[in-house]
Amino acid sequence: DVQLQASGGGLVQSGGSLKLTCIASGFDISTYSMYYIRQPPGKEPEWVATIDSGGVDTYPEYAKGRFTISRDTAQNIVFLQMDNLKPEDTALYQCCTSLYGKRGRGTLVTVSS
Repeated sequence: DVQLQASGGGLVQSGGSLKLTCIASGFDISTYSMYYIRQPPGKEPEWVATIDSGGVDTYPEYAKGRFTISRDTAQNIVFLQMDNLKPEDTALYQCCTSLYGKRGRGTLVTVSS
């Protein structure tokens, strides 16, 4: 059973940092691309970051230099380090895998100004 358990969200002030953790089970994360998407309140989901099976990370322009996706293949965990957070980063963040397009439940990040 493929599962993704996300944690690490919370309330942080503008300029602060958070690190999201996604514990994967039922498959090997090193075999698939892992990515995060987010959905701000009242808006469509948007891509946040991807780490592919070879460990290469990519980001949309707004995340470059502030967000870092990484993985621990031994623990089967994916991380998203978010620095210099802004109020517009407020959203529900979901961990996903290219395996079946599976999405986890998500963790809420709220950035206050």
